[in-house]
Amino acid sequence: MDSIVEAVFQHADRGAERPVLLFEGQTISYGQLASQVTSFAQALLVHGLHEGDRVALFLENCPDFVVTYLGTHLAGGIVVLVNTQYRQVELSHIMSDAGVRFCVTGPAGRTELSRLDLPDLETLIIVGEDVHEENSASLSWSEFLDAGDKQGGTHELTMPSPDAPAVIGYTSGTTGRAKGALLLQRNLLANIQALTQAWHWSEQDHLLLTLPLFHTHGLMVGMHGTLYTGARVTLRRKFDAASVLSSLRHDPSISLFFGVPTMYSRLLAEAERQGGPVPHPRLFVSGSAPLSPHLFNDFARTFGQFILERYGMTETGMNLSVPYDGERRAGTVGLPFPGQEARIVDTQTRQVLPAGEIGEIEVRGPHVFVGYWNRPEATAEALSEDGWFKTGDLGWRSADGYFTITGRARELIISGGYNIYPREVEDVLATHPGVGEVAVIGLPDLDLGEQVVAVIVPRPNQPRDANDIIAYCRERLASYKKPRRVIFIDALPRNALGKVQKHLLVARLDEHR
Repeated sequence: MDSIVEAVFQHADRGAERPVLLFEGQTISYGQLASQVTSFAQALLVHGLHEGDRVALFLENCPDFVVTYLGTHLAGGIVVLVNTQYRQVELSHIMSDAGVRFCVTGPAGRTELSRLDLPDLETLIIVGEDVHEENSASLSWSEFLDAGDKQGGTHELTMPSPDAPAVIGYTSGTTGRAKGALLLQRNLLANIQALTQAWHWSEQDHLLLTLPLFHTHGLMVGMHGTLYTGARVTLRRKFDAASVLSSLRHDPSISLFFGVPTMYSRLLAEAERQGGPVPHPRLFVSGSAPLSPHLFNDFARTFGQFILERYGMTETGMNLSVPYDGERRAGTVGLPFPGQEARIVDTQTRQVLPAGEIGEIEVRGPHVFVGYWNRPEATAEALSEDGWFKTGDLGWRSADGYFTITGRARELIISGGYNIYPREVEDVLATHPGVGEVAVIGLPDLDLGEQVVAVIVPRPNQPRDANDIIAYCRERLASYKKPRRVIFIDALPRNALGKVQKHLLVARLDEHR
């Protein structure tokens, strides 16, 4: 087995009627999924997809997402994952940078994309809406699949090789625009093999998945794990605490639930609000943002088990995990997965540090990406010659090997499990007519982990209207990137070289919280 899509077909051969995906009253079997994947792959080839062409997935959670993802791999294409909350600024950059030829989206995504000049984009496939336009590059999902069914067999389909490019996921770096991290089929497979071994994932498991599939946690952990092991998944469009709690209580077959700390905080609050007995699936997993020891312990008191915390990122998938059978230690992200390595190095000398000393976390193994799309300099900066990836996260290792993350070397804000790069928000706010100078920082938030705060020096004689600033940002960026607070000051603190001292802003504002 060399790929996730090959695993699906193997499971279909062994048990075509076995359920794999449950969604809003639909039950899709492994045999049905394999058939739909074949139709989509054929349709791509009928419409002119060549090996290595990029197919963007700008789509909310639904079965068509899974079919597109697997079908693109079967046809020899590369999937470009696009956050459904992205708007003009992010979409224009990602679609152009990746040279996307095909895009699968919904009606809302079609509206956003129609505002952009994307010369590489040739075919837009719309899920959930009929398309009635002459000479249009847009096709409905059913129209597109029909082409594959009618001309099925005219193109030979072969399973992707281990070295075939599979996914480009965009991640914010320390400077400039988001970079596309390229993962090969062997990277994806190595990661999920290690993860399912560590978490004892089997075909008997049933996952309740509310995480977005455009995100590493939802797709490369939740969906990959299900498809690789031959298990099943109940997929939801989005997280709702009351609905999740009800499902966990009334469906004892659900054995797994994955989320971000914000989800667990809301699930705990809902359980306390409703009262009554709580469900006991065999495993709760948290990631994408730090899980506070307070939430870790409170959740265990109510639900009877400690959440398993893991650590990963777009470039690598999963790197570290608190052990399934061993001690689930509050505030730590555990140990490297089987077949992977992690270490702490000095940020300046890059020398390995002893246990207990804080430095930058580096990881190495078959799961690590091969580089950034069309960014050789960024790739060389991130990957050492002997394969170590510089994560940009700071932490330390205990004497018995547990890793703890203490902060980030990069100016990244994590809010509700989403990564937000301050420079991107600053660049948008700087175009507002009332903004003279701006610094965007992250401050602690009990619900979201961190909240985006814009500190603004207004232009002379301009009104200080925080609501207008927030609305301006909401129109141009994904909603989760907009500032939740806007603070007006007379001058930004700077050092002797003129660089804004954000740590002073954070300290000053923390004092007045």
